[in-house]
Amino acid sequence: MSETQPTMNAAYPTRRWPVAAPDGLVAAFLLAFLATAGLFYVNIMAALVSGLVEGLGLTAREAGFVGSANTYGAAVGALVVVFMVKRVAWRPVALAALTLLIVIDLFSPSISHAPLLIAVRFIHGCIGGLLVGLSFALIARTASPDRTFGMLLIVQFGLGGLATMTLPKLVPAFGHQILFWSLAAFSFVTLLMVPFLHDYPVGRLQRPIAKGPVRWRLLLPTLAALFLFQAANMGLFAFILDLAKHAGIGLDDASTAVGLSTWVGISGSLLVVMFGTALGRCWPLFAGMLLTLVGTVAFHWSGLGNVYLLANCVTSITWAFVVSYLLGLCAAFDTTGRTAAIGGFVSKMGLASGPLMGALFLDQNNYAPLINMAVVAFAICTPLMLYPARMLDAEH
Repeated sequence: MSETQPTMNAAYPTRRWPVAAPDGLVAAFLLAFLATAGLFYVNIMAALVSGLVEGLGLTAREAGFVGSANTYGAAVGALVVVFMVKRVAWRPVALAALTLLIVIDLFSPSISHAPLLIAVRFIHGCIGGLLVGLSFALIARTASPDRTFGMLLIVQFGLGGLATMTLPKLVPAFGHQILFWSLAAFSFVTLLMVPFLHDYPVGRLQRPIAKGPVRWRLLLPTLAALFLFQAANMGLFAFILDLAKHAGIGLDDASTAVGLSTWVGISGSLLVVMFGTALGRCWPLFAGMLLTLVGTVAFHWSGLGNVYLLANCVTSITWAFVVSYLLGLCAAFDTTGRTAAIGGFVSKMGLASGPLMGALFLDQNNYAPLINMAVVAFAICTPLMLYPARMLDAEH
């Protein structure tokens, strides 16, 4: 029996205009934009932190708290979705959320007081997190969530790389507001895509592995691994440009290196889109985490430009690769999208905690504690993710 089989639902009639095939690549692309819109600031976190420091005059720690508050808000929004995902009419909610995100992003540049900006971005995060959690639930209702999450990472890394390469260089000319304008523009483009998505009703797929109650014995270690993995990555990535400057690399060279590596990271998502679970999940995750540890340790030698670039490339590839499988693991435990929404909440908590923990470990004269924090977190989360992956592989 196949892992997923579509079912008919008469409550959702055929739409009066063309929509993308629900399990096709076009739909995956549209869903990727929808899931990215509420959290795109995470993909430009390094540019956001650097831009707030250079353009608004915040300290690195204050800028890190802004990014952290934005992402903690996203975690709150993602948690709300867990309780409403089975009943909510997702399309009107998505349209309303995107509209509110645009309004807040256009208003944010007028705020120069750090505490107020932190509060406003927290509200923005709540709305964005709700949108992302809703999108994750829709992705869980596709035939191959792993592949769709892979497409999500392709969009995030591709556009995030472009933004990281260009936005820090535009801040001196246009001010820090260019950061928020870019977020508003992305949400507007996504708003135009929503009508072309399928309705994705609850129960459109049947997964034999997801029958019965949620298997918390496997889901909980998956969630713990997801939290640690996202926190470690974002804790380092939020300060990756400052790390380069401390190591003696110019801002232009550093932003170019990070942007290029983000594009290179797309290859990790492409591998997931190409192979899905054909090779299982356990061995791909093991290989991905081994490379993650090697690449993260290499940041200790960031003073060497080529090492800095290579470390960024390796960790970008494995970030996209591993998180696609982890989110796919979360989606495998039910057919409504509830466990995927829980995974979205935990992922946001990890992303939010990363800059916060990074700011606490940050020593302006020594970035080694920050790197070591990430290495330890990766080492802990590896066995946590391999156990459920191995168990699910054995059942196929």
